[in-house]
Amino acid sequence: MAAGVKAAELRELSQEELVTKLREAKAELFNLRVQSATGQLDNNRRLQVIRREIARIYTIMRERELGLSAAPTEVTAG
Repeated sequence: MAAGVKAAELRELSQEELVTKLREAKAELFNLRVQSATGQLDNNRRLQVIRREIARIYTIMRERELGLSAAPTEVTAG
């Protein structure tokens, strides 16, 4: 089953991790589109799952930009 990442899991990530996750998701979406165009795609649902994951990441990044939610703070052991 093609399961996406939950928004709560994404909110726990730092800004750098979100950017990395976004880059990976966009690369996967590109690969899926190529597979779809060449007729090699097995799971069409995966396209929708990845698109929604990208939208979730963008939403969380925008929330942080507007100050609606905060990035997790690093806990330092002292």
